[in-house]
Amino acid sequence: MQDTPAPAEQAKQPEQPAPQKIQTEPSQPAAAPTPPPPPPPPEPQPAAPAARKKNSEYYETKAQIFNALVEAIDLSQLARLDAEDARDEIRDVVNDIIALKNVVMSISEQEDLLEDICNDVLGYGPLEPLLARDDIADIMVNGAHTVYIETSGKVEQTGVTFRDNAQLMNICQRIVSQVGRRVDDSSPICDARLPDGSRVNVIAPPLAIDGPALTIRKFKRDKLTLDQLTKFGSITPEGATILQIIGRSRCNVLISGGTGSGKTTLLNCLTAYIESTERIITCEDSAELQLQQPHVVRLETRPPNLEGEGEITMRDLVKNCLRMRPERIIVGEVRGPEAFDLLQAMNTGHDGSMGTLHANSPREALSRLESMITMGGFSLPSRTLREMIVSSIDVVVQAARLRDGSRRITHVTEVMGMEGDIITTQDVFLYDIVGEDPNGKIIGRHRSTGIGRPKFWERARYFGEEARLAQALDAAEMPEYVAD
Repeated sequence: MQDTPAPAEQAKQPEQPAPQKIQTEPSQPAAAPTPPPPPPPPEPQPAAPAARKKNSEYYETKAQIFNALVEAIDLSQLARLDAEDARDEIRDVVNDIIALKNVVMSISEQEDLLEDICNDVLGYGPLEPLLARDDIADIMVNGAHTVYIETSGKVEQTGVTFRDNAQLMNICQRIVSQVGRRVDDSSPICDARLPDGSRVNVIAPPLAIDGPALTIRKFKRDKLTLDQLTKFGSITPEGATILQIIGRSRCNVLISGGTGSGKTTLLNCLTAYIESTERIITCEDSAELQLQQPHVVRLETRPPNLEGEGEITMRDLVKNCLRMRPERIIVGEVRGPEAFDLLQAMNTGHDGSMGTLHANSPREALSRLESMITMGGFSLPSRTLREMIVSSIDVVVQAARLRDGSRRITHVTEVMGMEGDIITTQDVFLYDIVGEDPNGKIIGRHRSTGIGRPKFWERARYFGEEARLAQALDAAEMPEYVAD
């Protein structure tokens, strides 16, 4: 799988500055009168067109063999085979076609061709090698010839390319059609998901000027846990214990953070501490949460059809799930007037509900909640809205992606009450940035703020977690520095 992008990598090699290096090396001796300047610099120049020509020939050959394959094999029959048998069948037919057409190519080129055609027929074409890698967090396709990935918090360009924008658009259509959606001129923006739960966003021409833009937020095959986040330095063991207690004690939690800060991962981690006997209902735009409890109902929004009818919004889902006897309601991302219904649910007996939203600090998260409700058309006084937020939200957990690409839980903040018209909060746990090492990695520490008893202390006592909470808070007051 790893060898698939080889043709694209060969196409990129001529862009490297190898010819310039040949010129700079002789330029120093040329300054002395003795050795004459060597003539070879012009010779490497023809290499670039030759490589580009080979790349175009490869795609032309691939198109001819692919068309012959479609005529020679019943693709509907392949759907009845498992993945390995289907690949073997395609490889056998393609090898026969190559022999019949007397196509001349090296063994490595033939292997690349076989792998590409199998990916085109059975998977998502050039994306397959990237989807197979578990170290990639995001895949960003900016048109047919530019593909970026994010690994270890850093964004880098790959050598993966598509034949043209038409091939890329076909793959986008294949992805969104699997969840009953479409992307075309009349509906150029679409959210979808892959079978493994990875989140997909497509924006097509004419809105995307340089070709379809495809963004995939990949999820690891092995779901991350709080213990693993502790090993990565995202939180200390004491902080992880506090989050476990918050999850078990049925606190209403709002997870806040920027794009790519790990909000959904953290939400998955917290849901691991929900009792297996509880009935959980999730509401999402694209179903991506990976809850392990047996009693889970997953709801997903629906876009309008071609006539502009049939849309089911997030607010529709949240309002309906109140009639489904939920014990916990989890909203994948709060981004509109459904914030009002979520607060109503949290305030009417559905303790332990959770949601995420985009914000840069806990206080900003509470302000955004208020703004979302106001923009939804609710003409309630500001003080009434804030009183509703205070009575509904117990804890705000802030996640952040730092400038070195690392992800940290920077705040565990309680919502305390009101002073006049202002919501008051109290930090239980914080992350302090101390500096950075010679490699540019952030050096920081997690620490308890030293409060004697947080507001959810009584709730923790009710669920038998009082001793663990006291121990975690005491241990967190003597923090150790972490450098990752």
